[in-house]
Amino acid sequence: MGLWKRKGKLEEKGIPIEASAQKEAFIDLLIHDLSGPLSIVATSVTSLLQKSERYGPLTEAQRRVLERIARNTLKAQILVQEIIEITRSKEGLFEKEHFPIERVVRESILEVLEGAGVEGIEKLYEMEDGEKFKQSLTSYGIYVEVSGKWCHTPFCHDPKKIRQILRNLISNAMKYRRTRVDLSVKGEKDLLISVRDDGLGISPEDQTMLFQRFRRLGDKREGAVPGLGLGLAGVKALVDAMEGEIELESKEGIGTCFMVRLPPFNL
Repeated sequence: MGLWKRKGKLEEKGIPIEASAQKEAFIDLLIHDLSGPLSIVATSVTSLLQKSERYGPLTEAQRRVLERIARNTLKAQILVQEIIEITRSKEGLFEKEHFPIERVVRESILEVLEGAGVEGIEKLYEMEDGEKFKQSLTSYGIYVEVSGKWCHTPFCHDPKKIRQILRNLISNAMKYRRTRVDLSVKGEKDLLISVRDDGLGISPEDQTMLFQRFRRLGDKREGAVPGLGLGLAGVKALVDAMEGEIELESKEGIGTCFMVRLPPFNL
């Protein structure tokens, strides 16, 4: 495992090594100047919430405010990390390792539920049995199926980037669903991911701009949802950098399905 550059990636783009080094330095600066303060805020809020014997008891109103701060700090931390991962991927920088895909699926779902402030997910963190975990997700309207080769064979790629892809697709589906989200991960050669919601669907004209930055369909449809319009654009950038493909199927009034194909790295 370790940071490495996909062979020929920078040269293909005509990026001088000096320019790449400058961008890497910028990424390091971003990590230091934003991640550090956010980590301090997260740690401080967690201490106030969990160490009443040291800081004193909280009223219910104070606890709700601190929990909201914790959720939004987590969202900010995730956003910073996503920017970093997208920038690294565009430079051909990847962390290559073998890992169980079910672990990344689990982490992605928990991050989405945690960021959404869903109550009662503490029990999900404690579940070690994978089947019991997936069964418990149905109470949140999430249905997961992991099958094929990668159900029992470690996948080789950058787990952070795959987790980011999953997290954004699941989060997007959760925002626009009516009652359920279906996640499927399978494949015998490439990793095949599909995330389906039963929401309002996307019109053909809106589908053409779906992966553009700062374009949010919720601005035009009933029941706008919060967001910057960066998630799907980031997913597209990551999938392209990983030499994969992303497609969608959608019909108005029925729902939307995003499908991603990712080839494994060869050691």
